[in-house]
Parts: sequence; structure tokens; C-alpha cells
Amino acid sequence: MACLKKPLLNSSEHQRTLQHPLLRPRTHILTVPFFLLSLFLLSASYSTNSSNDNNTPSVPSPRFPFSLSRVLARVPFTSDTVSESQSNTFSSVTAAERMLGSSANRDLQDLDSCDIFDGSWIQDDSHEPIYQHGSCPFLDDAFNCFKNGRSDCEFLKYSWKPHGCQIPRFDGLKMLHILRGKRVVFVGDSLNRNMWQSLVCALRASLKDKSRIYEVSGRREFRIQGFFSFKFKDYGCSIDFVKSPFLVQEWKVLGNDGVPPRDTLRLDMIQASKSQYYNADIIIFNTGHWWNHDKTKNGKNYFQEGDHVYERLEVSEALKKALKTWAKWVDSTVDSTRTRVFFTGFSASHYRGGQWNSGGKCDGERRPITNESYLAAYPWTMGIVEDVIAEMKTPVLYLNITKMTDYRKDGHPSIYREPSFYENKGYRMVQDCSHWCLPGIPDSWNEILYSILLTAHTNFMASANY
Repeated sequence: MACLKKPLLNSSEHQRTLQHPLLRPRTHILTVPFFLLSLFLLSASYSTNSSNDNNTPSVPSPRFPFSLSRVLARVPFTSDTVSESQSNTFSSVTAAERMLGSSANRDLQDLDSCDIFDGSWIQDDSHEPIYQHGSCPFLDDAFNCFKNGRSDCEFLKYSWKPHGCQIPRFDGLKMLHILRGKRVVFVGDSLNRNMWQSLVCALRASLKDKSRIYEVSGRREFRIQGFFSFKFKDYGCSIDFVKSPFLVQEWKVLGNDGVPPRDTLRLDMIQASKSQYYNADIIIFNTGHWWNHDKTKNGKNYFQEGDHVYERLEVSEALKKALKTWAKWVDSTVDSTRTRVFFTGFSASHYRGGQWNSGGKCDGERRPITNESYLAAYPWTMGIVEDVIAEMKTPVLYLNITKMTDYRKDGHPSIYREPSFYENKGYRMVQDCSHWCLPGIPDSWNEILYSILLTAHTNFMASANY
């Protein structure tokens, strides 16, 4: 179906807060020593000027901008940092694959010295998505807005522009060369699933022979086990997704004397996974959207540690306990000399007039927010995430997408969601203002991921004299 342009609608920018937070991303960044690259070091934090209510933890104020050059200066990218067995990984890389165009080199040099999460959305009518709508058969209907009737394309004509640098245009073939022989695993909730499907579709678009990508596991297996995988045959790499919205394990507590079993959330136990992703080459975690009273049964008789089920526990305290369990698992299980760990920040929602199940809507939005004073307060969940990451011994690269997504009230499925996605749960005319249309906003997250991997890969190759 063709993407039909319509006149821009004049919708007022909604005010989801009367505060004027400057939303300065706390960019906890450690260089991506992907493919034998040295480790990034922690270099940032986040600040916010928004006030907190009694149930909202405060967010630490120190902030340091994302700067690759600062981090790379701390860890020399020389062949001395790479073992002989690791360096052999590059033996199959051709000379053509090692070369970058002059414009790309200039982009990477600029990228070394700027905060890529601090910027704005620039409208460009010539801007094309990194894969065309209707071209990717792997999209969930829930994210396939054009299939579900959306006909405007204006929201695809914006690109993320950091202040002071340019993000290189996503190149699927170069990305596949970087990922040769590797396994990338997304672990988390449906927003991470949004990003995972975006990456699979972007990489697929670069292939001349689309049959050279195949599904390792079928959709039935995903529904049952929460695991899904795509394999790129010519590059020996896979892009996987593991459903784990809380990162810790939901648990069945058996009742006594005829009392039916009930679900609890084991705050002291990482979610089990048959996929064994702990030894993947890149793991990209996220959590956040499920940590609310609605999905945690108001914190009553739901959170569990050991044999103890809390009669009542605040969601913020439960999240802190769960993330410490996750951090302990990563520090004790993941081999940081092989596996690079990312954490994707909170993706903004844009419900007006209520929440997702109480009349909230975002349909009719055709422009991003442009006035920063209309942005929401920084999510309390990410303040806790950042505090936990800062104490970990494992280097974690924090993809702080919160501010850049908060501008994009125009990119959600709204009414162009999967038919009967919520109706079968008893709700009527429910809109989706949390997830994102694909192609769409998550493509920019993968462009940033690509930029980071490309910069680290290029610097390593240069220092190793390849």
C-alpha cells in the first residue's frame, strides 16, 4: 500500500507536566569493546530539575556528556589489548570492509567529542527510513502501522541530530560485517522487542538475497517460550529476543487448603531462560514499563524474596531490589572480556486524557514536540537503573533514549495498532501510545547503536594497523 501524504494537522503540544525539567540525560557510558575492543569506562550520569512526589525516588544530579573521545583516551586501542586468538577473528575481513569513506570518517571524528543523546529532531523531506514500510515480513502487526491503516508519512521525515555532531547513516552491510560470527540478544519488554524488530528489518533491507535470513525459532515457540531468533546465513550472526519484562522471575505460589495458586515476582531470582544468552557477544537489556502498580497488583502480596511474600512493598523499592539481582547476576555470570552489555533507557509514552486503559489517546499527532518545556519529568525508574549500573563492576553502556523519545508524540501506533489487540481483554477503542510504529523511532536507536559499534570498530582497526 502506498504511503499517502496528508496536510499536517495543527494539534497543540500536550503538557504532561507543568514543570520545566531540562531533562539532561545521565549518560552512563562505557566504550563498546565489541569484537575484541577494549572496555568502555563509566563516564556519565543524569540530572533532572523536576520535583518528586512521596513515592518517587530522587534522581542524582551530576551529569557528564556522552563523549567517545574522553573514554577512548582512557583505554588505548592497541593490538596489545587483544589476545592472539581474538585477533584471528578479523582474518576473514577484507580490505574493502576495513575502509570507510572520507565523509564517514569525518562523521566519526565529530562523534568522538559530542553527547549523542543530547540533540533535537530535524525535519528533512528527503530523509528516507532505513527500510521501507511494507518491505519487512517480520514485523508484528502491533507495530505495523501502515498495514493497520496509517497513511501519513510525515513522522518518518525527521532524523535525530545531536548538538555538535552527525550520526552516520545506518549501513546494514557494514553493520553485518561488524557482527560477523556474533550473537546479539535483546532481553526485556516489548519496547526492546520494538528495537529488536527494527534492527532485524534494517539488516534484512541491506541483503540482495533476502532468502539468506531465516527464522531459527517459529512464532509458536516465541509465544510459548518467549524466545525468538533470526540468523543471517552469510555472516554467521544471529539477532535474538528474549521476553523478560521484569528481568527477574515471575513465580507460582501454591495455595493451601484449596486456595488457588497465585503469581509472585521473585525479586531475588533472575528470569530463567532456555536460550542461555549469558555468553552472547552483545546483550541489550531493558525494563521499566511494567514497573507500575497496575501490572504489579499494587504491590500487594506480589513481591517475593526467598520464602517471604511481602504483604505490601512499594514498586520503587521492588525495582531497586530486582535490578540489584540483575546486576549481581551480570557481574557474576557474564564474561565481560567476551560479552558487551548495553542497557536501553526508558522509552517515553504520550497518553492524553487518561492512561492506556482509561481513555488515553495520541491519535491525530503529526508533529514532534518542539518546546522542551512540554517534555515530561525524567522517569524515576531510570534514576534507579542508573544508580545500580554505576555500582556494577561490569562495564555497561547505557543507551539513554528517554529525552529523544519524549519529543516524538507523533510516532506511536495510536489507533493504527493490531486489530483486537486490547478489545479481547474487554476494553474498547484503546490506543497504543507507548510502542512505536515501524519503520519509525526505534530505527534511530539502532542508528545510534550502529554509530557506537562503528566508531569503536574503526578505532580498533586503525590502532591495530589493519
